[in-house]
Amino acid sequence: MNDINTTAITEQKQRYSPGVLKYAQMGYWEADYEPKDTDILALFRITPQNGVDAIEAAAAVAGESSTATWTVVWTDRLTACDMYRAKAYRVDPVPNIPGQYFCYIAYDLSLFEEGSIANVAASLIGNVFSFKPLKAARLEDMRFPIAYVKTFPGPPTGIIVERERLDKFGRPLLGATTKPKLGLSGRNYGRVVYEGLKGGLDFMKDDENINSQPFMHWRDRFLFVMDAVNKASAATGEVKGSYLNVTAGTMEEMYRRAEFAKELGSVVIMVDLVVGWTAIQSMSFWCRQNDMILHMHRAGHGTYTRQKNHGISFRVIAKWLRLCGVDHLHAGTAVGKLEGDPMTVQGYYNVCRDAQTVVDLPRGIFFDQDWGALRKVMPVASGGIHAGQMHQLLHLFGDDAILQFGGGTIGHPEGIQAGATANRVALESMVLARNEGRDIANDGPQILRDAARHCGPLRAALDTWGEISFNYQSTDTSDFTPMPSVA
Repeated sequence: MNDINTTAITEQKQRYSPGVLKYAQMGYWEADYEPKDTDILALFRITPQNGVDAIEAAAAVAGESSTATWTVVWTDRLTACDMYRAKAYRVDPVPNIPGQYFCYIAYDLSLFEEGSIANVAASLIGNVFSFKPLKAARLEDMRFPIAYVKTFPGPPTGIIVERERLDKFGRPLLGATTKPKLGLSGRNYGRVVYEGLKGGLDFMKDDENINSQPFMHWRDRFLFVMDAVNKASAATGEVKGSYLNVTAGTMEEMYRRAEFAKELGSVVIMVDLVVGWTAIQSMSFWCRQNDMILHMHRAGHGTYTRQKNHGISFRVIAKWLRLCGVDHLHAGTAVGKLEGDPMTVQGYYNVCRDAQTVVDLPRGIFFDQDWGALRKVMPVASGGIHAGQMHQLLHLFGDDAILQFGGGTIGHPEGIQAGATANRVALESMVLARNEGRDIANDGPQILRDAARHCGPLRAALDTWGEISFNYQSTDTSDFTPMPSVA
């Protein structure tokens, strides 16, 4: 990695002579740099082209994501250029993957606009991922100084206040996505919501692509859904909700739909990740002003988070979304139909719920992160899960999570309400067993079978899906093996 001259040129005449210099020579590599508490830190996984030195590649990433261009520019001298240059300060080979490197880069805080994830994203991923000297690049992790964290209001509600509003404590929340995704009329959609909530779920939800299509205008859906929510609440004596997706083509329309949801008495609205960072922050501010829970569906994330060598890790997206201010975030199931290695997914959940995240390499956490009293995000497990996996979900993710069984509710052979009841009984049986000190990770299947002796819907669910699993190798796995525990 050291076959080129990586020493920065400090003699001014030589440094600013017209022409092309190596990025390291321009000052974007500092091996002895000690990151300041106020620096924003980023970890990139880079795959240099054959013949490209890893240190020079790291310096290029630092340069192209801060002040550099491909040639020397004299206008650097009109700025405090030594401060504004990002500094690559460490390059490590990725364990067991030849040709890939982790490069650590420090950015001065003054390079970023306060309270703007759009600016952070434009700076760090706006250009370097197309840089020809790199075969691939991935933003693996970030650390934000507390000074920057405090420029964001964060989640509008947070886990603690949400539980108080819902009056639900001591267990995960239960949800389900209304299925099929597309094609139901407003009235039939409302019937599904009512059955699920009456059967024992806390929430129902719109799917990511339910907006306002010809078969069901958004206003009709909102009216029928809130009628179902109110009737289910009255029937059960519990606070219920359904995530009304306000995603639309313009911010004006999103606000209009959100206002109508509020007028109907909804406690929660939903947006899709594809609306973009500015829209997400705008809806978060609206929710804060209107005492609404904001549910974030991470629609589209897999196009850039799934591949291990190129894109952005979902842990970075989770950090950005916590700063942006969402209350719920789909963060993976580890045992369902969607991508997710168990330890890596646990890392995402920790990012959502920690007061202070600590370095945990097996879970993909490379930096300590003080969240500065920023409210916590409720992670959502959704996608191909069923009652027979309840012990795994509770063991992996604990109480502060929402477990959403879409097909695992609506596909129940005895109907939607029975599917919801099966999930509720499975959850409460497992929570009780855990609280009694039982080893739910190993005894879970037997605990569920015992509960099913007294609950026909749970028995039918286990008979239908009990052996179903999605045991495929995850694409995005940890590069670091957990250390064995010491007795």
